[in-house]
Amino acid sequence: MSFRVFESVLILALLGLTLSGCAAPIWAPSRVPPESRLPPPQGAEEASRTPSQPSPRILASLRLMDQGRTLLEHGKADDAISFLERAVSLHPTNGENYYYLAEAWLVKGNPRQAEEFNRLAGIYLKEDAHWMEKVLGQRRRIEVLSQRG
Repeated sequence: MSFRVFESVLILALLGLTLSGCAAPIWAPSRVPPESRLPPPQGAEEASRTPSQPSPRILASLRLMDQGRTLLEHGKADDAISFLERAVSLHPTNGENYYYLAEAWLVKGNPRQAEEFNRLAGIYLKEDAHWMEKVLGQRRRIEVLSQRG
């Protein structure tokens, strides 16, 4: 009879070990505070870069702006707008994107859209005298188009 008891205990022990292997592991809490495990805030990567090392988003935006400007120079305002809108979505604080968008809408004969993008260009380029001169000249052309309209 003692063999049967031993056999039953052994079977129960093996069954217990087998089933405990299926249980989810119990993890000890991390000693790192939760806030330090969070990803850095959006834009922190761009802020940490040196001025000589623009982020990939900014570089992509500048390439799109150049393509949009080239299309605009070739009279393809609709295509230019598409490129420039993508440039704005990647780098919304680049006033040159807005300037060229205003220019594209001027070419299309839509002074209301041109005026809005010119206003945004003025906001983002106000510290640059050269660009502000261009923005103000563009604003005068928009006003002339509005008076004709």
